[in-house]
Amino acid sequence: MPYYENVFIARQEISTQQVDAIADVFSEIIKDGGGKITKRENWGLKTLAYKIKKSRKAHYILFNIDAPADVVHEMERQMGLNEDVLRHLTIRLDELSDEPSVQAQVKTNRSHEDRDSGEFKARVPEKQAPDEPAEDLSIEKSDSGPIIDPESIGTDQPSSDPDILNNTTEQESGKNDPTE
Repeated sequence: MPYYENVFIARQEISTQQVDAIADVFSEIIKDGGGKITKRENWGLKTLAYKIKKSRKAHYILFNIDAPADVVHEMERQMGLNEDVLRHLTIRLDELSDEPSVQAQVKTNRSHEDRDSGEFKARVPEKQAPDEPAEDLSIEKSDSGPIIDPESIGTDQPSSDPDILNNTTEQESGKNDPTE
C-alpha cells in the first residue's frame, strides 16, 4: 500500500477535544477502509500567515497514513465536507518516518530549553569592553580646507582665523571659479 502524509487545519473556535474528535472520525475512515495511521501529531493552535475563512489561527493535525488511494480520497472528501476543517493537504511518500516531525521537534526543543535553563536566555549579545583605548578624537587642522573653531560656533562674531577669512575672500572675488 502507498504511504501518505496528511495535514489538516481546523477552526480556532473549536476546542482541543473537538479537534481530537474530528481527527478520530478521519482515523476511523482510514481504519474502516483497510489502512492504518502510523503517526498522529497535534501541533496545536498556530497563527496563520493570512486569514482563511475569517480565521487568523487554526489547530494543526498531522497524519502518517498507510492505506489504499481510494480510502485516502474518501477521507479527503470528508475533510472537504466538514465545516470545521479550513484546509487540508495530502502528499504521497516513498516511505514513512518513525521520527517526530520537524514541527514536533522544534516544539519539544523549545520546551526543554526553557525548562532546563529556568529562565529565558538573553538573545542580545553582551557588550564587551574594548581591548584598545579609544582613539583621540581631537580636532586637527587639515589641508583640505579651513576648520572652524568650535568655540566660535553659536556666536555672532566672525572667526579671527586668517585662513577662513582668506578662503571667504577668494570665493567672493571669484578666484576659484571653475568656469574661467
